[in-house]
Amino acid sequence: MKLKETLNLGKTPFPMRAGLPNKEPQWQKQWDEADIYAKRQELNANKPSFFLHDGPPYANGNIHLGHALNKISKDIIVRSKSMSGFRAPYVPGWDTHGLPIEQVLAKKGVKRKELDLATYLEMCRDYALSQVDKQREDFKRLGVAGDWKNPYVTLVPEYEAAQIRVFGAMADKGYIYRGAKPVYWSWSSESALAEAEIEYHDIESTSLYYANRVKDGKGVLDTDTYIAVWTTTPFTITASRGLTVGPDMDYAVVKPANDERKFVVAQALLLELSERFGWENPETLAVYKGLELDRIVTAHPWDDDVEELVMNGDHVTLDSGTGIVHTAPGFGEDDYNVGIKYGLEVAVTVDERGIMMENAGPDFQGQFYDKVLPTVKEKLGNLLLASEVITHSYPFDWRTKKPIIWRAVPQWFASVSKFRQDILDEIDKVNFYPSWGKTRLYNMIRDRGDWVISRQRAWGVPLPIFYAEDGTAIMTKEVTDHVADLFEEHGSVVWWQRDAKDLLPQGFTHLGSPNGEFTKETDIMDVWFDSGSSWNGVLNTRPELAYPADLYLEGSDQYRGWFNSSLITSVAVNGHAPYKSVLSQGFVLDGKGEKMSKSKGNIISPNDVAKQYGAEILRLWVASVDTNSDVRVSMEILGQVSETYRKIRNTLRFLLANTADFNPQTDRVAFENLRSADKYMTIKFNKLVAAINQAYKDYDFMAIYKAVVNFVTIDLSAFYLDFAKDVVYIEAADSLARRQMQTVFYDILVKITKLLTPILPHTSEEIWSYLEHEKEEFVQLAEMPQAQNFANQDEILDTWDAFMSLRDQAQKALEEARNAKIIGKSLEAHLTIYASEEVQTLLTALDSDVAQLLIVSQLTLTQEAAPESALAFEDVAFAVEHAKGQVCDRCRRVDESVKERSYNAVICDHCAAILEEHFPEALVQGFENK
Repeated sequence: MKLKETLNLGKTPFPMRAGLPNKEPQWQKQWDEADIYAKRQELNANKPSFFLHDGPPYANGNIHLGHALNKISKDIIVRSKSMSGFRAPYVPGWDTHGLPIEQVLAKKGVKRKELDLATYLEMCRDYALSQVDKQREDFKRLGVAGDWKNPYVTLVPEYEAAQIRVFGAMADKGYIYRGAKPVYWSWSSESALAEAEIEYHDIESTSLYYANRVKDGKGVLDTDTYIAVWTTTPFTITASRGLTVGPDMDYAVVKPANDERKFVVAQALLLELSERFGWENPETLAVYKGLELDRIVTAHPWDDDVEELVMNGDHVTLDSGTGIVHTAPGFGEDDYNVGIKYGLEVAVTVDERGIMMENAGPDFQGQFYDKVLPTVKEKLGNLLLASEVITHSYPFDWRTKKPIIWRAVPQWFASVSKFRQDILDEIDKVNFYPSWGKTRLYNMIRDRGDWVISRQRAWGVPLPIFYAEDGTAIMTKEVTDHVADLFEEHGSVVWWQRDAKDLLPQGFTHLGSPNGEFTKETDIMDVWFDSGSSWNGVLNTRPELAYPADLYLEGSDQYRGWFNSSLITSVAVNGHAPYKSVLSQGFVLDGKGEKMSKSKGNIISPNDVAKQYGAEILRLWVASVDTNSDVRVSMEILGQVSETYRKIRNTLRFLLANTADFNPQTDRVAFENLRSADKYMTIKFNKLVAAINQAYKDYDFMAIYKAVVNFVTIDLSAFYLDFAKDVVYIEAADSLARRQMQTVFYDILVKITKLLTPILPHTSEEIWSYLEHEKEEFVQLAEMPQAQNFANQDEILDTWDAFMSLRDQAQKALEEARNAKIIGKSLEAHLTIYASEEVQTLLTALDSDVAQLLIVSQLTLTQEAAPESALAFEDVAFAVEHAKGQVCDRCRRVDESVKERSYNAVICDHCAAILEEHFPEALVQGFENK
């Protein structure tokens, strides 16, 4: 027998190397076969409920890191709730209608307008479902648990029917109307867009300063006067029907020395504009308030038959331009509002593809709107005062990445203004994480206009609106309920397969159709109406769920998207929010803080991360970042997270190895019988349990990450497990001291495995498979540990926290001795502590082997005065010398009792006593070597 065989060197088949890329799919297959998700739901059947409603990702392409952050976060929450006494089913979902799918088919050569519509829609449907399957596998690879066999998909008949019922309820309350207000129009998509489909980019454009001649000055201005205006969209001059001034602003009538004409400009801008226009010594002839210029008539710059009215508007500023706003009611929201007030024509001179129409005039007809600048300049002639290139923020179609235009076309709107205050009142009742989300959503609802819900596309849910022969729109409850029933039975494709009369209730009549003829709307609904109806299509229809949801969690862009549209539809129909809490997260950026894009080559695929590191590393990264703001990720960052994972894994492996011979049923030691150090670590760990449970409740994953890493590296590795080897390795296998420490080891191991399960389910499950004494087959079926309170725990913590400060000081002394070559390892040291009475009392109160705690071989505690050579602190000093005696071949301590034994072992008296009691046969035979 070898001497080292008398040591309790912990052994475990749990591997040091995780091999996550290969092992994770095996665990996932095992969970699938065991139907762990269903078993968890069965266990929680009669518990209080918690519903996290999944915001549907768009079914197009493999998932990206933003998806991974989102789904892993949801999984951590749902798993933690499921293990904390809640019935928390998770139903994943997908948004499957909309323009991107049409664009994909177009890139594949599919020509929508050349196909039978039903065939085209079937192609869209097939593609969408193929993307659902692709993304479902991607999400499952991340270890996300849920009802993957029965997700919700917005294209299924039941969902479409529920969406129609939301529309019908809003129409029945008078919230749906048709209007020709300017909307965001994407010529690249040939469709209206909602605010949520707009993003802003800086662009360069040419701004023009030009003048309108006064035709009727209303006794205020002469007809040889010109009003100077400014525009950044030259094409809209073709539809200009007015000029707007600020009612309380001062406007000067000036006569430049080098121009025969008189001009009107804002007085505050005169100096700046004179320089820009090249005016010499402009003489101010008169000054008027904007209110005095109201309803003066001017001539269109190149069409004297078109009159432009001077109007008063509150949106006019002196930030730029001339203080007088060129007004084209068909091409801007402010223009439209003031134009309608003054009864102007709402002229639209650009078609759905961005091409100038006949009413723009023969010089413009057929040109692309963004190419007409030379023609505009030519038409303005000597009325053009100046032009300049400016850089400014401009709205773009977020899918095609092309600029949009404001364009007034007949559209269907959902009125927000009619119940805006109700929505704002509901926001006040919702909990937001982070708290600033409440202000952000509140301001968005407060400031937003009515919602454009119609789209001029094919792939989507039709607007269930009919028209009588006299043009009256029909959307009564009877009609929308009937359409919803048809959609539920046949899917929305029935809208295109049947004539209008066959979609209406049998025998339906209307005063506006004396001949019984009807037509149907050909526009579809905005996809945000699709997803914004999910509270009805999912929460209200799935028996395992309920409405409203406890939590909505998405990226911060969804304040203008899903959070917004869901809130509007829910309040409109039922008078309350669809969620009790909202959690938003920042965007995922690369390691330099830049947006990820294919063109930059900085995109990281979650699948690539899973192949290289394993999904666990991605999950641990999610827990490590502050998602209240944008988060950074790179393969280097993930490499650092992998190192942290390795530290956690190897620490838990140490606990596994050193409890392999521990049976909690027979070997556990009660708390009151533990040594003081073991009690301290038990109490510290229970503080960690409480903190982690609270952090799960607060959705604060980063707090969990920091707490676990801190506990593993500082409390365990750097302290408790460091000196524990002198007990669990050296003492007899069934000795009280060893069982005391094993009790703490095992308790920490089991509980921290449960606590880490929501974040690291694969690793936790692997550890659990080695815990043969635990009753649950899978750790996912266990319950979260709850923190315990112990007698005198605050007193114990205070005592040991004070010792830990003294320990830090002692380690500094040992480090100095190492540097001075007095000792090598700390076990070669004889440490003398020159203690004040207070420190003496502290060390006595520990009721522990302080030498063992400090990992030194010999310790002297004295209240004598410390020599000058000692390392002194406020109330304690330390002196280090080399310990006397030899090194014990078994425990490696330096001890004067070490000697050569008759059984061929050079060991100390303490080790000799252990061998004599527990290995008598080996002593007879003698050890093979040291």
